Amino acid sequence: MEYTIRTAQREDMKQVLQLIHELAIFEKENDAVEVNQQNLEEDGFGKHKLFHCFVAEKNNKTVGMALVYPRYSTWKGPVIHLEDLIVTKEMRGTGLGTALLDEVVKYGNDLGVKRISWEVIDWNEPAIGFYERKGANVMRDWDVVQLDETGIRNYLNAMA
Repeated sequence: MEYTIRTAQREDMKQVLQLIHELAIFEKENDAVEVNQQNLEEDGFGKHKLFHCFVAEKNNKTVGMALVYPRYSTWKGPVIHLEDLIVTKEMRGTGLGTALLDEVVKYGNDLGVKRISWEVIDWNEPAIGFYERKGANVMRDWDVVQLDETGIRNYLNAMA
């Protein structure tokens, strides 16, 4: 095997942040990343751990990552959300995405979750095909709904 996958450590967050920026560029959202290395270190390894992360390394360089966090389904019970599965451009097609997804699925199974969920951008057909080949149900009839910070403020101001 030309890479290794392991649970991320605090000192990995600099390279994890680089992968996050790489994904933002790929998704044409170059300036959308607001988290910094310190946020990742505090949120992943601080007093109130908010996520679990796996990293993939090749030649001491992080070439992939998968970040998950707990959620709760009122219909199913405990679930985890796969926020991002990122593989560097040069490592795509090597089986690394499968290996990272394998780790996420094993982790979810070990936790006893009822579901693992994530989103995929609608124009990323290679990723959609990848997930469907793995047996995932890409639910094209559901829309993602969000309130960003401005939306939250506007919502609260409208309540006043």
